[in-house]
Amino acid sequence: MALTTTRKEAAARIMVGLDKPDVQSALKVAEQLEGTGCWVKVGMELFYAAGHDIVRELKRRGFRIFLDLKMHDIPNTVRGGARSIARMGIDMFNVHAAGGSAMMQAAMQGVSDAVQACEVQAAPLVIAVTQLTSTSRETLNAEIGIPGSVEEAVVRYAVLAKHAGLQGVVASPLEVAAIKSACGEHFLTVTPGIRPAGAALGDQTRVTTPREAVDGGTDFLVIGRPIVAASDPAQAFESILKELTQA
Repeated sequence: MALTTTRKEAAARIMVGLDKPDVQSALKVAEQLEGTGCWVKVGMELFYAAGHDIVRELKRRGFRIFLDLKMHDIPNTVRGGARSIARMGIDMFNVHAAGGSAMMQAAMQGVSDAVQACEVQAAPLVIAVTQLTSTSRETLNAEIGIPGSVEEAVVRYAVLAKHAGLQGVVASPLEVAAIKSACGEHFLTVTPGIRPAGAALGDQTRVTTPREAVDGGTDFLVIGRPIVAASDPAQAFESILKELTQA
């Protein structure tokens, strides 16, 4: 995507992580963002608490949804899971690239199964998690057991995901340039680890500001706590839009 120049373009690249424990608190944030044109991300905490109900309600309110469950299982199980997710009418979901090519291909087949059975109006985008933005090189090498730098591991998984037919990956903003170089400009990058200037890092280790991420070429910014934990989520969102649209 080209660098953001308008409010509409900026909003369409932001995925607000509704990392809340229940429907009521999630919808309290969502209500303040209705009509802005942003996406919402439904992750494990909210989906495990609220299930399909929260997805249906958010779709009713006009949001595009990234379902962030990071499927990682044997190919047959992931194929069935992907078909079930596609039926929900979400717009994007992810699997974990560590599951390998066969598993990622199975996810794409599950979506295809739903489309061919006319169970969905439009196929969701399928992307792969590479390395979590909380993963440092020390953790990668000493605990996960993958040698080399985090960037090398991320790009390796991104190439694997592209060859499996997926449309993009989740990675930190710091790896976007390398991913685009290896996989092409149209291969999507969805980047958590976004923190406005002065915001607490929390458990993230590989982070940038929203503007730095966009200038670095990313397609989507996943922003959770800086918005949803703010005393005024709508104002926090507006501040980020302002940062992205300033010349």
